[in-house]
Amino acid sequence: MLFRARCALRPALVALAATTIGCGGGAPLLHPARTLKSGDVRAAGGVSAHVVPGSLGEDLRRAREIAAGDSAGTSSPGEPGTNPDYAKGALVAAAVAPGLAPFVGARVGVGNAFEGGLAYTGRGVRADMRRSFDDGPYSLSVGLGASAALYGRQQGSSLPNVDLGSLHGYGADVPVLFGWESQSGLYSLWLGPRAGFEWVAVETLTSEPKDVTIGSPPVRLEATRWHAGGVVGVATGFNHVHVALEAGVAYQIVNGTYNANDVGVRGLTITPASAIWWTF
Repeated sequence: MLFRARCALRPALVALAATTIGCGGGAPLLHPARTLKSGDVRAAGGVSAHVVPGSLGEDLRRAREIAAGDSAGTSSPGEPGTNPDYAKGALVAAAVAPGLAPFVGARVGVGNAFEGGLAYTGRGVRADMRRSFDDGPYSLSVGLGASAALYGRQQGSSLPNVDLGSLHGYGADVPVLFGWESQSGLYSLWLGPRAGFEWVAVETLTSEPKDVTIGSPPVRLEATRWHAGGVVGVATGFNHVHVALEAGVAYQIVNGTYNANDVGVRGLTITPASAIWWTF
């Protein structure tokens, strides 16, 4: 299955997740612990979901209720500094970003057990470098990734006055994976911890020193998200084609400001993902 490299997703997929908001913020790894041999390339295409059960989902639900009961537009977000409940939902929508997202990536072995990768997830891009330490069928890999939330890539929001199309940001993460691979490469298993941070902001960007804004500028939002958790994955296939499944669980801590409300949210997220690999 092919996915367009933008936020528009098929209606059938959107129907699977009632909390879909633009392009989801999940950024799966979808690679095993063992790195590729020098010169080998692996391309991947698939889909991920970012689910917010518990307190994060409740914060978003509460903000939607405020918006639904606000036909006059006076309480969403309301006067600056007067609506912290709505601000919490805005932080979840912008910084955590529950929903579905495409996954398109490529990885290449660069020698000495090092591997580089680049992935696009609709909301942003992630580049990383890692090294694996192999012992027979077992591997340990340590990596460092850098990511950027792309300005103008998300299409709207389910919350009024939370303009995800004006969101941008950057982040970094460190995954450590333990893995096993069968001798023929038919099966791969991997699991391990992953932690990182991301900074995002909703604002109008311009290169003009004295820009004149046409229309109303978006309500400013700024947030820093810290996350820590783990991933587990499996892949199976033959020759050059494999199917990979991965699930990630992370605890999220988000602190920020929306419409002059200084608020924080925290809770668990779940990120299931799947992709097809082509290795050549």
